[in-house]
Amino acid sequence: MESLLIKLIPFLKVLFAFVIMLAGMRFKVGLGLSIMTGGVVLGLIFGMSPLPIAQTGVLALTQEKFLFLAAIVGLILILSDAMERSGQSARLMESLSGYLTSPRLRLIFFPALIGLLPMPGGAVFSAPMVKTVSEGMSIKNSDRAVLNYWFRHVWELCWPLYPGIILTVSLADIPIIDLISKSWPGTPVMLLAGWFFFLRPGVLGAKDITIPTLPVTRSKRIVLRQGLPLLVAIGGAIGLETAISIFAPAIAFEWGVVVALALGVACVMIQNTQLGIAFLRQVLAKKGLWSMLFVIVSIFVFKDVMQACGVVDEMSRVAGGDAALIASATFLPFLVGMVAGINVAFVGATFPLLLGVLNTLGMQDQTIPYLVLATFCGFTGVMISPIHICFVLTCQYFNCEIGRTWRKLVGPCLVFLLSGFGVFWFLLSGLD
Repeated sequence: MESLLIKLIPFLKVLFAFVIMLAGMRFKVGLGLSIMTGGVVLGLIFGMSPLPIAQTGVLALTQEKFLFLAAIVGLILILSDAMERSGQSARLMESLSGYLTSPRLRLIFFPALIGLLPMPGGAVFSAPMVKTVSEGMSIKNSDRAVLNYWFRHVWELCWPLYPGIILTVSLADIPIIDLISKSWPGTPVMLLAGWFFFLRPGVLGAKDITIPTLPVTRSKRIVLRQGLPLLVAIGGAIGLETAISIFAPAIAFEWGVVVALALGVACVMIQNTQLGIAFLRQVLAKKGLWSMLFVIVSIFVFKDVMQACGVVDEMSRVAGGDAALIASATFLPFLVGMVAGINVAFVGATFPLLLGVLNTLGMQDQTIPYLVLATFCGFTGVMISPIHICFVLTCQYFNCEIGRTWRKLVGPCLVFLLSGFGVFWFLLSGLD
């Protein structure tokens, strides 16, 4: 019994630090401050004194990976804000609507399209579009809410602009294509699960989804013009990253993403001259931008403090690594995702631990399969979270009761979680 208790001590210490973080998230202290506090507490209970913790934190912010990630996340938020504030996102939606003839496609297209442009609370941006295209349809508001919420997030496991993906590859130091080429099955699974639980004829009959008459026009030229910033940012990021990895592997691949996003921002500014320099000043003064950057700061401090105080080594020493590996790949990402309701939270709080355990066990060749499993588990927690900002704002917009609407998410989330274990098994079997 005493031997078992000794083995549990490192895990209880880590769990205590996570409880501190989760409590901070739950009581809205702030995601960045919660993670930062968890890192400091972790260092203290594993024997570090305050000065070494502070020194480790300062050194973490001089890393090239941190600087790149801060630049990328900042540019993504600027691009999203520019397209929204200039009205270009709305014009893009309008120009595409003329090509939508299927009523089911109309219900999900705009949330899915908005999902290509990561922004906090983005589901509330597409909610008015869902309301417009569903006017005259015999659909409950709770159904409108889950359709908007679910299909807004179908790209999060494969779209290279999502901060969660960018943070994952930065922490693991792998090319982004290596991750999304393995995690992409999450998107078709979400599409199929969404269709089965929310859209299939047995759920929404043909008489319930008559197409309203909307004043629309068709013009591929207008679609291309309004979508040009996204094409530049997304296509440029993938193309430049690939080119760098092939022709200039000594250069950090993140440069390709930074340059492409900067060109995307420039494209929006050129197309919408009314934005001007004043817009950039306003964006740089926004609290949301600096809050997100502080989250990135906190994640890197947490990661380096965890490494400096020997958390992974101690857990692996007393438990053989198996318990730490299982917890960091499944339970902890799900728990943090559910409590925080955001991908960056579970990635930043749990992936450093997972990567450390894999390195300690000499399982670096299995890094990507375990990252994919942890991503599926964490994202399931995010989607089932009743405090997910997109879910709360969507329910508020459609004036539907959160509890009843939330229950509709249990089935598709369970399917998604089980599919993650299937993808993990398939990836591991391919390594044999």
